Amino acid sequence: MQLKPLLRRIGPKPHIAESPYLSLLPTTSSPGMHVKVDIKKTNYYIVASAEMGNTTTKCILTATNLETGKTYLLNKTVKMSRDVRPPKPGEDVFGKTLDGARLTRNSVAEMVEKCLIEAHEAVGLTVKEDLNFVVRSTGVVAGFDSPDDIGEFILALADGCIHAGVPPKNMCPAMLKDNLPERIRPYSYLDKVIFDGAVASTLPPIGSTGVEIVANEMEAELATAGIKEAAKWSEVDFRNPCLSIDFGTTLKGRITNDQLPYARTVGSFCGLAGAVSDAIVRGSPLVDSRYGNVLDVTAKIKPGMLTEALKDKAIDQYAKWAHELVQIEVVPDGRKWYGSVPVNPAAAKNNGVMLVGCEVGENGKDLPKLHEVGAEVYKKHGVKTMLATLDEVSARIAERLIRCALDHKIISDKTAIGVTGRAGITGNKPYLIIEKIDRMGIYPNGAVHNVMFCDDGLARGAAVMARCMNSFGTPKVPLGGRRGGKCIMGQRIKLQNK
Repeated sequence: MQLKPLLRRIGPKPHIAESPYLSLLPTTSSPGMHVKVDIKKTNYYIVASAEMGNTTTKCILTATNLETGKTYLLNKTVKMSRDVRPPKPGEDVFGKTLDGARLTRNSVAEMVEKCLIEAHEAVGLTVKEDLNFVVRSTGVVAGFDSPDDIGEFILALADGCIHAGVPPKNMCPAMLKDNLPERIRPYSYLDKVIFDGAVASTLPPIGSTGVEIVANEMEAELATAGIKEAAKWSEVDFRNPCLSIDFGTTLKGRITNDQLPYARTVGSFCGLAGAVSDAIVRGSPLVDSRYGNVLDVTAKIKPGMLTEALKDKAIDQYAKWAHELVQIEVVPDGRKWYGSVPVNPAAAKNNGVMLVGCEVGENGKDLPKLHEVGAEVYKKHGVKTMLATLDEVSARIAERLIRCALDHKIISDKTAIGVTGRAGITGNKPYLIIEKIDRMGIYPNGAVHNVMFCDDGLARGAAVMARCMNSFGTPKVPLGGRRGGKCIMGQRIKLQNK
C-alpha cells in the first residue's frame, strides 16, 4: 500500500460546516441532529429557498435564530430537474437544462409548486401561515441568449411560489418595520437601515450600463452569503475579502475586496463545474448516457480513502487526461456564452470585474470527449476508482481557478476561501482542495484556518438575503464587514443619511 497518499488525505482536516436540523414540536421525522423548539412562538425566521438547477430542483426550508444569527435546517425536498414534464402543445419553450430538458413557464411553475408544498408538509408547516419569506434562484442558463433573459425563468419560479400559496409580500422586502410579523419585528433594524442591494455587505457586480455580467450571478451572490453564514458554525471568519466557489452543475462564485461599508466584487466565476464530472460518469454503463449524473452513482457507492491510496497513480493519470480538455482562463472578449452560461465580458471589464471561466471546448461542446475518460477508468479499475478520479478532477479545477485569481493579484493572504456545491464538498474533495491551496503558499501559517466548506450554500444564502432585505441584523455576530472587524451598521447609517 502507498501510505503517503493515504496520510495526505487524512490531514489536515478541513473546516466543513453543517447546520443541525431544527425539530418542531410536535416532533417530526427530520434527519440529522435535532434542536427541539416550538417554532411558532419563538424568534425563528422561516425562509424557503426555491431553486431549479440543471441537475436538481430543491426547496430547502431554513429557520434562523434572529438573536444569534445561526441558521438551522428544517427540511430538504429534492427532485431531479430532468423529470420536469415535457412541453404541452402551444407552450413556448424559453430555455433548457444543460443536458437538454426543455422548459416552459408552466412546467417550471408546476415543479416548484409541488416542491414547496411537499417541503412544508413534511415538517408540519403550511406555506400560507408559517413561511416568512421565499427566495427564488436558478442555475439553468442553457439556451438563453443573454444574461438578462434569466428574468423569464425567475418569473416562472414566482408563478410556482404563488400557486403554492406564498403571498407576494413574502417575496419582496418590507417597506416599513410595521409590515413585518409582530413576533419577529423587534429583531429588525429597518427603522435604522434600509435594504440598498448589498447582501452580507457585498455589492453585486452590475456593469456600468446596468447590464448583467453573467446569467447566474444571483446564485453566486447567494452562495457567497451562504458560506458567510455557514462560517458561524466553524472557526473560520469568512467575511470580506473572500473568494467563494459554488460547484453545482455550472460554476458560480465571486471574489470580493475589503472596502467598507460595502465590498466590491472584483472577480466572478462562470462556466462548467459538476458538469465535468457528470460527463466523465456518462462514459460508464452505470448511468444514462444523456441524463445521467454523479448523484445517480454516489447515492449507492462511496469511493473511500483506501481506494485513493491504492490507486493513486491511476487516479493522477486519468485526472491529467481530463484536464487536458478543461480550459480555465479569464473569459476572452467577445464571448457571448461560456460553458453554456450567457456572459458579458465587456460589462465585466467596464465594472472592473475579472471574469474567470471553466470550459470544455467552446461552450461545452467537447464534454462528450470526457466520456472516454470515464469509460476507460471504469473498465480498467472499477467504479470506486472512477469516483476517486472525480474528486481529483474537481480539486484541480478549484486549484486552477484560485491560481488564476492569485496570478492576477486579486486575492492575497487576507482572502478567505469558501467552497460549496456537490462537486466541491462531496467525497474527499475538501481534503484534496486544502492540500492544493496549502501548496500554493497563499497563507503564511497554512490554509486550514482560512478555508471552509459547507453544504447548501445557496439555500443558506437565501436565508441571509431574506434577512438583509428586511434588516434582520445581528450586530454582536456580524455577517458583514471585514475579517476580524466589527459590525458596519454605524457606517451604513452614515452612508444612507447622505
